[in-house]
Amino acid sequence: MGLKSYNLLLIFKLLLVFLSVLPHSMSQTEEAPSPAANSCNGVFLSYTYSSGTKLKPTDPTHQPYRFESVLTVLNNGDEKLKSWRVFVGFKNDELLVSASNAVLADGTSLPANVGNGTHFAGYPMSDLKTAIETAGDLSQMQVQVKLVGTQFGVAAPDVPLPENIELANDGFVCPTASLQGKNEMQVCCTKDPKFKTNVTVDEEFLPRQSGDLTIMYDVTRTYDSSYWAQVTISNNNPLGRLDNWKLSFDWMRDEFIYTMKGAYPYVVDSSDCIFGPQGTYYRDLDFGNVLNCERRPTIIDLPPTKANDTTLGLIPKCCRNGTILPRTMDPSKSSSVFQMQVFKMPPDLNRSELSPPQNWKINGTLNPDYKCGPPVRVSPSQFPDPSGLPNTTAVASWQVVCHITQPKGASPKCCVSFSSYYNDSVVPCRTCACGCSNTAHPCSTTAPAILLPPEALLIPFENRTAMAKAWADLKHLTVPNPTPCGDNCGVSINWHVYTDYSRGWSARITIFNWDETAFPDWFAAVQMDKATPGFQKMYSFNGSALELNGVNNTIFMQGLPGLNYIVGETDGANPQKDPRVPGKQQTVISFTKKSTPGINVAAGDGFPSKVFFNGEECALPSVLPTNNSNRKGSTTVLSLFIAVLVFMLVQQ
Repeated sequence: MGLKSYNLLLIFKLLLVFLSVLPHSMSQTEEAPSPAANSCNGVFLSYTYSSGTKLKPTDPTHQPYRFESVLTVLNNGDEKLKSWRVFVGFKNDELLVSASNAVLADGTSLPANVGNGTHFAGYPMSDLKTAIETAGDLSQMQVQVKLVGTQFGVAAPDVPLPENIELANDGFVCPTASLQGKNEMQVCCTKDPKFKTNVTVDEEFLPRQSGDLTIMYDVTRTYDSSYWAQVTISNNNPLGRLDNWKLSFDWMRDEFIYTMKGAYPYVVDSSDCIFGPQGTYYRDLDFGNVLNCERRPTIIDLPPTKANDTTLGLIPKCCRNGTILPRTMDPSKSSSVFQMQVFKMPPDLNRSELSPPQNWKINGTLNPDYKCGPPVRVSPSQFPDPSGLPNTTAVASWQVVCHITQPKGASPKCCVSFSSYYNDSVVPCRTCACGCSNTAHPCSTTAPAILLPPEALLIPFENRTAMAKAWADLKHLTVPNPTPCGDNCGVSINWHVYTDYSRGWSARITIFNWDETAFPDWFAAVQMDKATPGFQKMYSFNGSALELNGVNNTIFMQGLPGLNYIVGETDGANPQKDPRVPGKQQTVISFTKKSTPGINVAAGDGFPSKVFFNGEECALPSVLPTNNSNRKGSTTVLSLFIAVLVFMLVQQ
């Protein structure tokens, strides 16, 4: 090779290295904003449809089309726009495949269905500076999100524009977006003069937000090619809970997990690194010691036996089998902590180049569903020193806020049956209360559940048919054909109005575990719109009235010491002929009428309007027991009470 050719090759390699270390904001050309932006003295938004093509398969009723669009966010105001968020009201059953310079604010990974509209959050540039502080540098004032996806039903010459676009940050008002020709919609959002905030303009970071569950991502040590992060999961909802939590997120810049303390990857695998760019760059690194190279890893908690392990443990608040309790139950167990060493890739090879993972998701077993927002940069966390020395401050901190949500079409995981002293029949859990699955025998998914004798609550649904039909015949009740399907719930709760007299009344609650998984440190809660102020005591549980959102209508309960464990379902005494036996816990609850004048227990005031078990809201019956008798007791109900007591005594 001649000297001239060698020099050209050397220059080319140096150019590639130079381009690889350019800041992300410099590596993309910012397009000039629309002329309409010049008249906006706030935050200017525009959505421009670029192109689209027809896709296969051909379907006249639901034809797919590719679409390409650009969402522009420009800060023309006099204050920095921190952690920008924009709502785009998609309306054509869109499936979003890619989005540059942004992530979905609800933590969903792409591709994702956004046909009902979605919020975008900035990534990697989450803050937009002003023209004043940048001398009009668009690369710092503006972000353009290039969207590619599939929409259905809108063919040329029509244009699949969204219903609306608006800034979702607090303190701004946006009029309805206006159309500019056929392909673009625009809006100028301005500060709301009525909005009050405690945040000053000079503060560098946004304040920490409240949520049902928060996750802190604190970088505690940083090096050129790696850093240590501490992740803290905190439960802030008095009825929230996680069991066997699983935490997942997306690495956005080819990072990988080298080692961890206090938690562990669900999958230990370094093959994606070995055959990927990480293996090419880190040639001398032993990838046999790398824990995980997945772009979207899933993290799980460690068992208590690893708490004092010198390699994996010795992290405060770690190693609890993924159990996070509400503060109302045990403040010391309301959070979980782990640490991980993260390796970075070019061009992020310096100590100050730190980027948190995105699209966080957390869930557990028989727990509420959470939706998590994007990480928001907040002031660095401080960690108290156990020896009394000054606090240690994190290098950088981000907060992820999660809220309990009910996904569309999701089924509850527990259900409730109602019974009373004034009616022999039990109103069982609703048909398919926790969803319907394929069964060995045909059944109706829509027919209402058949009223049951109380003793039927003690046996699995598949063993109740003969008992239910005999009871229906005795009570002259109609039995649907085919018979209703079961509730399919792993946990069922019976609420029984036990007594009712002039100065007070009582109820009995029985919790049945139909799953093989036991429930340690369980809790339940009932919301009673009128009866809670009259709550007196529980006899076999720890119970207390709980004020939620300023309303005193909730009774919280958990097991007494030694009774805070509900065993799983077990075989009967003779498995060949006896049905399986659920785990059970039961208590009587007494109420006074002195503080609830006018309460009508039999008319419905004695039944809860909501029931929760381990944070999950349970399905309630659609009807209440009818008051068809003046009897003050029921021998059948009494027999159920005695049967449960005998069972619990035998188990001790």
